[in-house]
Amino acid sequence: MSVDHYENFPVASVLLPKHLREPIKHIYWFSRSADDIADEGDFSDQWRLDQLQGYRDALAQIENTQLTLAENDPRWPIFKPLAPVIQQHQLPISLFHDLLTAFEQDITVKRYQNYQELHQYCSYSANPVGRLLLHLYHELRPDSLRMSDAICTGLQLTNFWQDVAIDWQKDRVYIALDALHEFHLDESYIAARYASAPTEPAQDVQWQQLMQKQVSYARSLLQQGMPLAARLPGRIGLELRLIVLGGLRILERLDQVQYDVFTARPKLRKTDWLLLGSRLLTTRF
Repeated sequence: MSVDHYENFPVASVLLPKHLREPIKHIYWFSRSADDIADEGDFSDQWRLDQLQGYRDALAQIENTQLTLAENDPRWPIFKPLAPVIQQHQLPISLFHDLLTAFEQDITVKRYQNYQELHQYCSYSANPVGRLLLHLYHELRPDSLRMSDAICTGLQLTNFWQDVAIDWQKDRVYIALDALHEFHLDESYIAARYASAPTEPAQDVQWQQLMQKQVSYARSLLQQGMPLAARLPGRIGLELRLIVLGGLRILERLDQVQYDVFTARPKLRKTDWLLLGSRLLTTRF
């Protein structure tokens, strides 16, 4: 399992109640397709931004309860089934707009100075996913929303630490610049490791110390949100348990490889799934 906030959508999971699988699938495809607009292909930044504006326009039509897209419009397969999901479940349109803000930011912002900026990004890119799911689950107590935000931000940060090398290919650095500077590092270290160039042993130690701190912080967020799984009923709670445990396992694997995300991307393997199955039954939430 990749700890990515779209790949972690519980789409068509056998753990989900059947009546929620279709709504979640259509929310997923909205997010996945918009993310692809921001990331995939060789299109210009302006083209990407224009396409995302088209998504905003379609959301405005849904908000006005009149979707007027033509059937040959490439947005039609996404928004035609999404409109009744939003209306039936009274999902806040603002959360979909927040996701679009994150995708626009992916195009225009490549560096984050500090954790405050990184958290703001996560409030657009990750937290709306959890909040949309909680709306579907009819669990909207304020502390549930806060725990959901902690889980989603923790998963997003886990994905960042997992994908340092992949993001470097896209000219993106999600480690806060002031965190790099705290450990006397800068982007040149990432560039050197990505290119398999020699690095100073002292710098390697500094990188490990830096990443240990980042991993510990992401772990603390996931742990803060864990009680939410006990609050959600039945299969939904099991689904969330598995997602949180998967994120925590990725962080364990980062620890095990001493944060060498350049040689091989840490991810869950078959043996990890067996371990997660055991932890699903024994971990206290």
